[in-house]
Amino acid sequence: MLLVIDVGNTNMVFGIYKNKQLINTWRMATGDGKTSDEIGITINSFLSGSGIGLHSVEGCIIGSVVPTIMYSLTHAIRKYLGIEPLVANCNMDLGITIVRANPATCGVDRFVDIIAAKELYGTPAIVIDYGTANTFDVVDEENRFITGFITAGMKTCSEHLYTRSAQLPKVELVRPESMLTVDTVSSLQAGIVAGRIGETIEIINVLKKELNIPHAKVVATGGLAKMIDSKGEIFDVCNPFLNLEGLRILYERNA
Repeated sequence: MLLVIDVGNTNMVFGIYKNKQLINTWRMATGDGKTSDEIGITINSFLSGSGIGLHSVEGCIIGSVVPTIMYSLTHAIRKYLGIEPLVANCNMDLGITIVRANPATCGVDRFVDIIAAKELYGTPAIVIDYGTANTFDVVDEENRFITGFITAGMKTCSEHLYTRSAQLPKVELVRPESMLTVDTVSSLQAGIVAGRIGETIEIINVLKKELNIPHAKVVATGGLAKMIDSKGEIFDVCNPFLNLEGLRILYERNA
């Protein structure tokens, strides 16, 4: 079995693969202060709770955008699973070319998402990941990661409004039943969600037009993607585990 770990700014997502099938996932807060033992014991509980023995895990790959957690995380894998984790980086055999001034500055989550989109759905593709920050990235027909946007995520916008405005409340991120709101809470919810929907549609249209890729497949991932396109009218594909799939593919190319 293969353990894949997607380390984001807010959460770490763990997935376990048997062959190419994702059989279970778990999530824990990232938290810089976690020790290797805390992480190792948590991983052990995840696996044992699903009837998976530690000895069944034969490989591990980590994709991380949080450098400060990596010492504890990699040490936990070595100590509790007895294996050396593969850490995703731009110098691996990616199956794509990163066309950037400095590929090393490209977030691992971005090129891992692109790897998965390219392998699973083909190119050209616009790959959108909704998280702490939203990323809009393009892979062309020659399998080149050619451009991308980064915008503030919905949770980030909501938290900023709450902390920077004296009278605005902290609100749950839900899509209101109607955009015709009559109270402050629903007004905030509608504004945050509608703003991200409008942003998404405009960026997709601009990328398709300026790059001359009108038939590019739009692939979305991230916890809030379904809120953006609840009716399936914007995205061609919505895969919540796109990053895990990309890590699996990357491991298979490099192990």
